[in-house]
Amino acid sequence: MTVSPLVWTLTIAGIVGLLAFDYFFHVRKAHTPSLKESATWSSIYVGIALLFGLGVLMFGGTGMGTEYFAGYVTEKALSVDNLFVFLIIMASFKVPRADQQKVLLFGIVFSLIARTAFIFLGAALINSFAWVFYIFGLILLITAGNLLKPDDHDDDSEGLVVPLAKRLLPASQHYDGDKLFTMENGKRVLTPMLLVMVAIGGTDLLFALDSIPAIFGLTQNVFIVFTATAFSLMGLRQLFFLIDGLLDRLIFLAYGLAAILGFIGVKLILHALHENNLPFINDGDPVPVVEVSTGVSLLVILGVLVVTILASIFSPKGKAKNAVSGARRHALEYLDLNYETDIVERDRIFAKMVREEDQIRKLPEKYKRLVRNETEFMDLLRSAHAEHDKAQVRAANS
Repeated sequence: MTVSPLVWTLTIAGIVGLLAFDYFFHVRKAHTPSLKESATWSSIYVGIALLFGLGVLMFGGTGMGTEYFAGYVTEKALSVDNLFVFLIIMASFKVPRADQQKVLLFGIVFSLIARTAFIFLGAALINSFAWVFYIFGLILLITAGNLLKPDDHDDDSEGLVVPLAKRLLPASQHYDGDKLFTMENGKRVLTPMLLVMVAIGGTDLLFALDSIPAIFGLTQNVFIVFTATAFSLMGLRQLFFLIDGLLDRLIFLAYGLAAILGFIGVKLILHALHENNLPFINDGDPVPVVEVSTGVSLLVILGVLVVTILASIFSPKGKAKNAVSGARRHALEYLDLNYETDIVERDRIFAKMVREEDQIRKLPEKYKRLVRNETEFMDLLRSAHAEHDKAQVRAANS
């Protein structure tokens, strides 16, 4: 189905409008989003993406609609995996919590621009050279293999972009709000805020190398590729704050994504064989192979994700990681409370942290090793306990 220029224009205008709304009404004023705010807006963006998909289904037909939903689910899953790396980058640059929203929104906009360029480049290559499917399939199979390596999301693993940014772009040691430049000793210098944006942008380019081939393995319709990619990025900022304390529990996510990317990689190679024109394969003639339909692909992708999430949630290791990440999250939440915060609210958060501490103490020894940066983690808990003792004294004297 050919998409008219009017539909393209309205779609792009809608996406730009959503990004502008996100900036002016949520990001421009630095603040840390609450769990309720993040959950609400994450749901809204997912709802918008689903409504758009229903529109595609109604006006574009079943095939086009299925391709959109398969692409959207795959890209959304890959986006969640990308959040692990964003967490590492944020921690590496010690980005203030209230300023992380702007960094994430910049990353989303840059990613959308970069992926759009990759999409049109990929479409041009596919239209000119059928053998590009072989390359895309190989990229996905290699990426799937890399995801199976141990410690794929290790906290100390900054990748290539972060060290390069720190080495090539020397900056001040301190943030100056959300400014990209500041004055230091009478000289105009970069701030760490600019460095983290460069690191996020460079990382986004690397992500696009497996993201775009993955969705081209499900559809070659450029409009579907673009919209599924764009809507998968919408709401990623809110999703970061909603699940940054829960990501550790998705311990089998890398395996699930490896299975999905491996499946799509094989699907691409089968399609390349079906369209083959390389002279050294079957004398340049198409190879009669089984091709996987988009409907089957969607079922496989959803099935793998459901199994991955359930296995992570109900496994003993997943429960152990959840207790550790929960205690860390609630300790940080407690220490971020205002001086005037009501003692009832303090008690509520502190009780959750204490309950998770008890769960950690009862863990088998092999699961206690899941606590990364143990000294820092224990210092964080002690600080929360000390602050709660002070709060109780203040409440008793008031």
